[in-house]
Amino acid sequence: MIRIAEIFHSVQGEGKLTGVPSVFIRTSGCNLRCWYCDTPYASWNPEGDQWTIDAILEKNRGFGCPHVVITGGEPMIVPELPTLVDRLRREQMHVTIETAGTVSFSPTIKCDLISISPKLSNSTPDPSVAGAWHEKHQLARHRPNVVHELMRTNGDYQLKFVVGSMLDAEEVVEYLDELKDYEAENVLLMPRATTSEELKLHAEWLGPWCRSRGLQYCDRAHIHWFGNRRGT
Repeated sequence: MIRIAEIFHSVQGEGKLTGVPSVFIRTSGCNLRCWYCDTPYASWNPEGDQWTIDAILEKNRGFGCPHVVITGGEPMIVPELPTLVDRLRREQMHVTIETAGTVSFSPTIKCDLISISPKLSNSTPDPSVAGAWHEKHQLARHRPNVVHELMRTNGDYQLKFVVGSMLDAEEVVEYLDELKDYEAENVLLMPRATTSEELKLHAEWLGPWCRSRGLQYCDRAHIHWFGNRRGT
C-alpha cells in the first residue's frame, strides 16, 4: 500500500520534458521540510489515502497517457516504489521520478528520467517555525554521494536547483564543484517563485547568469499556464 496525495493528468511544466502531457502520481510523506515547499499537503501536513499498486495502475490507464511522473513529497522513502516503477514500465510507460536526492534504494530503481532537486541552504526552515525539523532537515538535505549514485544508475537525469538569489546561484557552483561528475546541459536552475511576475523578474538576471556559465535556465511553465494551484 502507498499513501497517495493525488493522481492527476496535466502537462509537465519543469525541466527537459516541459510541455509533455503527463500523469502525476504524488506520494505523501517527506524526509525534508523545505520552508518554501509548494506541496505542504505531501510534506509538512501529509494527507491522502492508502492505494494498492493495482489501483494506481488502473487509475493511470484511465488517462491514456504514456508519460508518468512519480513525485511527492519524497517518493524515494516509499518501500513499494521499485515495484510500482517496474510495473509501470512493463506497461510501456515513460517514468520520471522526482526526488530531492537524499535517499537511494539497493538494488537501485531503473526509471527513464531521474529528476533530482538537491536542496541548498536556502531550503532550511526557521527553527522558530519548524522546531526539531530545522536540524533534521539541515542534516539530511546534503547528500551528493546519493545524487551521484542516482545520476549514474538511470537512463537519463537532470539536476534541478531552486534559486532565489545570486548567493543561491553561487552555492550551486560550489555544489557542482563538490559533485564534479556531471554534464552541464543536465544542470537546471529554477527560480523560487510562484507567480508569473516573480518568474519574469528572476529570469532577467538568472537567465543570463546561467548562459554565462554554460548551465540551463529552467522556467516553471505551469505557473504561467495554470497559476499556482493544486492539480496542475
